[in-house]
Amino acid sequence: MLALSRVFAQAADEKAEQYAGQGQAALAAGHLDEAERNFEKLRTLEPGVAEVHAMLGRVYFEERKFSLAAEELRTALKLKPSLPKARTLLSISLSENADYSEALPGLEECFQHSSNPGEKHMCGLQLERAYTALKMDRKAVEVALEMDKLYPEDAEVQYYSAKIYGNMAYQSIYRLSVTAPNSPWRYLAAAEVNESQGATAAAIAQYRQVLAMDPSHPGVHYRIGRTLLAQGRKSGSEQDQTDALKEFLAELEVDPANANAAYEAGEIYRNTQKYPEAAKYFQSAIDYYPNFEDAHIGLATVYLTQDKPESAVSELRKAIALDAANEVAWYRLSQAERSLGDSAAQTKALTEFKKLHEAQRDKPALNRATAEPSEVTKQKLDPEAAP
Repeated sequence: MLALSRVFAQAADEKAEQYAGQGQAALAAGHLDEAERNFEKLRTLEPGVAEVHAMLGRVYFEERKFSLAAEELRTALKLKPSLPKARTLLSISLSENADYSEALPGLEECFQHSSNPGEKHMCGLQLERAYTALKMDRKAVEVALEMDKLYPEDAEVQYYSAKIYGNMAYQSIYRLSVTAPNSPWRYLAAAEVNESQGATAAAIAQYRQVLAMDPSHPGVHYRIGRTLLAQGRKSGSEQDQTDALKEFLAELEVDPANANAAYEAGEIYRNTQKYPEAAKYFQSAIDYYPNFEDAHIGLATVYLTQDKPESAVSELRKAIALDAANEVAWYRLSQAERSLGDSAAQTKALTEFKKLHEAQRDKPALNRATAEPSEVTKQKLDPEAAP
């Protein structure tokens, strides 16, 4: 942070230079107690030197003695406002002491302008903390969104972002419960929170409360169907899938343009080997949303089952045009090309699939675990597909 040896190189008092050198060496070696003793002695000898207070403030900061750190860093900046890094350390120390209002300007400056990733990371987390404590929730969310972009694989960042988003959601639902306690929107918000937390029974009950108040509320039958599918995956109950299908079909009665509901109906029909119905609903989803990648793959899979490889190839090439990194589409394409007897095209598709499959397998576990959940059931590889 500072080279005190330069400050005291011409000093008449050799003790000052000795304490400076020993203190810096101890700090570099991680011997904080020794560094603290040397810099406290140096402060007694040279109370008017800003760099001495800054270095002692840094030592206190490393020792998590944030009150003492803030005191020394304030003194350093009064003596020399241009000291590098001192203002950032002061702001973080103040935040750690819950002096959020005073900490805020320095934290904002650091987060907006620092070119040091580690420093920016530290200031961002402290800024989230300060905004939350000061009930500046929207500002906290803005910082959390930016932190997610800057550090997408950082578990600490993801943890605090989740807390901030959860707090914002709670505040919104609380305000809704106060301003409109008996509105369908209040029950809808509560249902979505419960759904996101895996409380499927509570979510379904609240979604049904919405329908009791507004039977034609769009999207609600679809959400119930999705929640039933999630419940069925946990319990293994086939009845949940049957009930989910009823909800998706009910949603299409309310809103025929709901491509997600049509897709989910098609997927359930495909899984139960009712292929004409599956094709009908996959095609409906595509008609309303031509860029529905998974619907193209689902429809192609039905065509393969119906021995229509030409039609399957057409749908799969549309899916690949939308996302060339979709391994399921490439694998299905290799199957379709094999059915057509085109060995060269089959080999090319299978090679691409294997490359993508290996890359997916080698991705860090954190990336896979924190991937954004899909709004629809994703198309998956057959169990025998792994190379």
